[in-house]
Amino acid sequence: MNPNLIAKIAQISSVLEVSGYPKPGNVHRTRDFPDMVFEDFLISGIAIGDTITEAATHALEINNSISFKEANLGKYILQAVKETDKWVANNTNLGIIMLITPIAMSAAISNNLDELKENINNLIFFSTVIDAIALYEAISIADAGGMGEQAEFDVKSNDSIEELIEKNLNIFDVLNISSSWDSLAMELTNKMPVTFDIGFPIFSKLRKESSINRATIITFLTILSKVPDTLISRKYGFEKANEVSNLAENLLTFKNNIFEFNNKIQEFDNYLFENKLNPGTTADLTASSIMISYLADYYH
Repeated sequence: MNPNLIAKIAQISSVLEVSGYPKPGNVHRTRDFPDMVFEDFLISGIAIGDTITEAATHALEINNSISFKEANLGKYILQAVKETDKWVANNTNLGIIMLITPIAMSAAISNNLDELKENINNLIFFSTVIDAIALYEAISIADAGGMGEQAEFDVKSNDSIEELIEKNLNIFDVLNISSSWDSLAMELTNKMPVTFDIGFPIFSKLRKESSINRATIITFLTILSKVPDTLISRKYGFEKANEVSNLAENLLTFKNNIFEFNNKIQEFDNYLFENKLNPGTTADLTASSIMISYLADYYH
């Protein structure tokens, strides 16, 4: 697939995700946070375009050798984070970048969705220690929590890089350490099951039957209902994250009653915002689901 087309789809997916209204607990077009606003996310979604084009182009260049160790996945994740950092002051899209960069590179060399999924996994599994070091730098620049809360290979530790090199760990290895509790890490080390099996089918169906906004919101809520959000769990514990997932599941029972659903979702959004419960990882998985949906259009 053409790298410029892939980059456009990546940008569109990022912008559509944040434009979902009202996407409970997250920044959206009528809800800003004290430290980040709607426009920050729009800028972030656009700013990564050139890097995604470059990453997809490089994937095409190495395709003949099928040398995934030369893919430089970590380099492009880091480059996208640095580009975002030039334009916005906060970590708006690290998770999205970690998901859509391997998707974009895989899309450049895949002929169908099955190949797309396999090549995403290959890019991560056959990455190198250099990629892992770049990922750690990206996390540090974005000032993101998560991996850094583990005692081993703490991204904030001065000894982490030496440990990575000594043990020759790649992106798959370091993400696999936290995959039991971090849904983003689990997604990236298990062939993206939430994206491909939950989010993508729902978004694809609803954007054709209804509206893009409704497709985005229902996809977000469905993912949240089935996968307790890591960002909430990290801040407030798994029990609270599970409670939020149950509330999302209950909200979905009203989805066919538009008036009731609109009232309930506004209440849910207010509740999450007032209690600082931000399902940020769910938003990332929504963006990757949207991207697969639009890529799939070009495989038919």
